[in-house]
Amino acid sequence: MILSRKRILFCVTFFLLLIGLIVLMVYLKSVADYKKAVKETTFSEINISSIPDGIYIGEYDVNFVYAKVEVTVQNGAITKIDILEHKNGRGKPAEIIVDKMIEQQKIDVDVISGATNSSTVIKKAVENALDK
Repeated sequence: MILSRKRILFCVTFFLLLIGLIVLMVYLKSVADYKKAVKETTFSEINISSIPDGIYIGEYDVNFVYAKVEVTVQNGAITKIDILEHKNGRGKPAEIIVDKMIEQQKIDVDVISGATNSSTVIKKAVENALDK
């Protein structure tokens, strides 16, 4: 009877370790896909002066980081960018990137150090808003 309890305990432990390993592999695959998506994000040149006045909504999602923005254009210039949603982990400091975009009147500005992925996602969300 003691042998069978040990065998059952071993099987349960082995099963739990196997499940844990599978969960870890799925998580690591998700992280790799996320990093690849951010790295492959590209920006196209948008002529902001040709965009009609209005308010535009855009979003971009790479699983671990997501941004939804509202961009206001008046007289051929970006006058306001509101971040409506930002799922980011530690990338909260990236939100100041919208000030740089308004100041420089372009989307592809330098990313915020320490928040590179969030910066990239916010910039792409702005591009998606203006590219509609």
